Amino acid sequence: MFSFKERTNIINILNRYSFDVLVIGGGITGAGIALDAASRGLSVALVEMQDFAAGTSSRSTKLVHGGLRYLKQFEVGLVAEVGREREIVYENAVHVTTPEWMLLPLYKEGTLGKLSTSVALNLYDKLAKVKKTERRQMLSKKETLEKIPNLKQEGLLGAGYYVEYKTDDARLTIEVLKKAVEYKAICLNYARVTDFITEKKKIVAANVRDEISGETMTIHAKQIVNATGPWVDEVRKLDQIENGKYLKLTKGIHIVLNQSDFPLEQAVYFDTPDGRMVFAIPRDGKTYVGTTDTFYEEDPVQPIATKEEVVYLLDAIHHIFPDLNLRPEQVESTWAGIRPLIAEAGKDPSEISRKDEIWFSSNGLMTIAGGKLTGYRQMAEEIVDKIVKRHRFKHAQDCETKYLLLSGAKGLNSQNFNDYVANKAKVGEAAGIEYEEAKRLVRRYGTNVDRVFEYARTLELNGLPKALHAELLYAIYHEMIYTPSDFFIRRTGQLYFNIEQVERFKEAVLDIMQEIIGYSDSEKLFYQIQLDQFLEDAKNPAK
Repeated sequence: MFSFKERTNIINILNRYSFDVLVIGGGITGAGIALDAASRGLSVALVEMQDFAAGTSSRSTKLVHGGLRYLKQFEVGLVAEVGREREIVYENAVHVTTPEWMLLPLYKEGTLGKLSTSVALNLYDKLAKVKKTERRQMLSKKETLEKIPNLKQEGLLGAGYYVEYKTDDARLTIEVLKKAVEYKAICLNYARVTDFITEKKKIVAANVRDEISGETMTIHAKQIVNATGPWVDEVRKLDQIENGKYLKLTKGIHIVLNQSDFPLEQAVYFDTPDGRMVFAIPRDGKTYVGTTDTFYEEDPVQPIATKEEVVYLLDAIHHIFPDLNLRPEQVESTWAGIRPLIAEAGKDPSEISRKDEIWFSSNGLMTIAGGKLTGYRQMAEEIVDKIVKRHRFKHAQDCETKYLLLSGAKGLNSQNFNDYVANKAKVGEAAGIEYEEAKRLVRRYGTNVDRVFEYARTLELNGLPKALHAELLYAIYHEMIYTPSDFFIRRTGQLYFNIEQVERFKEAVLDIMQEIIGYSDSEKLFYQIQLDQFLEDAKNPAK
């Protein structure tokens, strides 16, 4: 039950049954909670007011961080915890998470010294129990320039060389949700909580509006969890805010350049002139760079990059790659995301917390504030542990997500995945998809790619690339998309990493979606305008 065709049935189930847990929020945090609870045998419902992962969970730097940066604050325990969790996230979904060697150039005037970096990386390897093949190396100046020849040479001492994990944040969220659905979780996007129902000073249900049909439903649950990221305070206001804590939002942007303009084959993490750190990461023939960190007080639904922010990142690139004179018009696309940080009334703004916290209101609403992509599974385990203990759910089993392979990862692991990709791509080739394109599909969908290839095998040529058409059908029937933006942004990432293809085929995609989903002409026009607006927002504002 993860298709638009099941929407009416899903709404009926949500209306008719009482659940152990109702999760509000379909980002990675809410998805993780739903999977953990459902896999323990609890009955679970999840609603999301936009598309799944439409908020922060599709707008990050797309890295499962190892926690190296926490060594600066001497948070040794956190480094060990996050580093080990990163490995779990990877092994549970090798098709959406990939080891990425990261080069950390060291300069005389930089914030990191060669000895201190070596010690920190070595300590990190031990704390995080990093596997031997991924343990840190220290590179000489010559070795550093061999990996990235166009780095700034003046003052270059060498580099640290260590592994981070690159991911597709939105697809990771979708695969978690699909796995939760396998365990009978009922998940619905475009469903907004409007208010709560309270009995005897305890919240017992939430009224929810289907944002597509306008229909309302009432979902009863023993425990309601607010996991809405930047919208945490909005949901709390439907209940009450008692603890004096509130969110302070910051915005981070990323820019995407063609590798012909920014020829980077090796990911790099470097100092900016103002003492911050920025990533530049190759992906699918592009190089993306981010991020910024500025306070944000506008609507978090659709944050966009500003001209000043784009120029800031271009200046940061030029600082470390002085021979690259990148111009604003060379930036192909951008995205912006919102970080929900925790502030407290009466405390100095400098004391804003970047950690996650769990709060219970006197009416019983559970809120998870903060949180990070890397720690989503462990955070979910902690939250469900508290729910089970609070409600004494005797039917709840122990947490099993540490070893639970996500949707698309059955039978796959870090040792066999590359062979699986090479062999499975031949099936795609037989279905009429070019071999390299078929490999890309296998890496995106894992073992679920068989369904994609089945669609490709039966498609007639209609002007739409066969792979794109097959992906669209899979997303409609198995990943609950409803709008072309769902497809182009969160299921495929093409609006960021292949914006030309989006512009070329958007009308054909919309025609197919109207035919299958049954849009009225006015709905089709609305979704066309919506996608055009997202395209405009993604295009470089500095051009």
